[in-house]
Amino acid sequence: MPSLPRPTVGPGSRYTARAATTRHRPHQHTDIATLAHRLTTRDLWLARMLHEHRVLTTPQIARLAHTSLRSAQRRLRVLHQHAVLDSFRPLTATGSAPEHYTLGPLGAALLSAHASLDTAALGWRPTHTGRIAYSPSLGHDLGVNDLLTHLAAHTHTTPTTGLSLWLSERSAARRWGDLIRPDAYAHYRDGDLLLPFFLEYDTGSQPLARVEAKLTGYAAFITTTNTRPALLIHTRTQSRDQALRRRLADTARELDLNVATSSADFTTTGPWGPWWAPLQPAARRTTLTDLAAQWPGLSPASGLEPTDADTALTLPVPPLPPAAQPEAGT
Repeated sequence: MPSLPRPTVGPGSRYTARAATTRHRPHQHTDIATLAHRLTTRDLWLARMLHEHRVLTTPQIARLAHTSLRSAQRRLRVLHQHAVLDSFRPLTATGSAPEHYTLGPLGAALLSAHASLDTAALGWRPTHTGRIAYSPSLGHDLGVNDLLTHLAAHTHTTPTTGLSLWLSERSAARRWGDLIRPDAYAHYRDGDLLLPFFLEYDTGSQPLARVEAKLTGYAAFITTTNTRPALLIHTRTQSRDQALRRRLADTARELDLNVATSSADFTTTGPWGPWWAPLQPAARRTTLTDLAAQWPGLSPASGLEPTDADTALTLPVPPLPPAAQPEAGT
């Protein structure tokens, strides 16, 4: 099957970790109570998503929550003007990057108020956006979010299919960091079929031996928790994918892990499609739905139930916003 072209900019390409000048705000509200009545439930959902996943681009937000890129840009501009969101635009090796959105000062204050916390307890600082913009992991984080926003938004065209759960790297580490540190954990549903999976988003920067060593942790997780999610490994290129498959196949079989791999050469716009190859000899690429059918012994990870230690901001955020409502005034 022919591969799709890998993007030259954005997720899957190489970012230059440097931020352009932040857009000017003509005004901003400092009174949370005044601002609150202007926000929709979708706006509050987006603030929670940005707290959970740190950074989303305009196309990613539009994919999840809007009917068009233009409507997304219009609403995001309003939220930026009121400091609910911050934004930056990184420089890229070629072309230009889309606007990148993070949680702004008023957004952090709103979430803190909803959770009865102070802003410091939320983990937000005035340098929040700058740290993300200059982070060497920016391209990696955007790649993870791009892959999973495509899976979540699949529900818009196929209502019985998509993500019912999506945890960020930080949330996964809070739950299972003593054993594993995946880049994400998610549930992909297609009708009655469920594919619970951990995601390793491999950019090619780690030695193959280090990737292989992670499999021991996933085997320990299965043994310790008596649950069995799959492991999906997504790589930058098909050649890296083939190198990983050669290195990991024997180890995955010995540890009795359900592992499938793919690369950005295939999954650019339809990561649910027939791009995933189980780690076994002569395996054909197949869909996420078929993986769920091939691996009937899968079960969701433990540690997903709410506990007394949870707050409104540590519970999972729905991958899609609540039903649309009219947008409040600007």
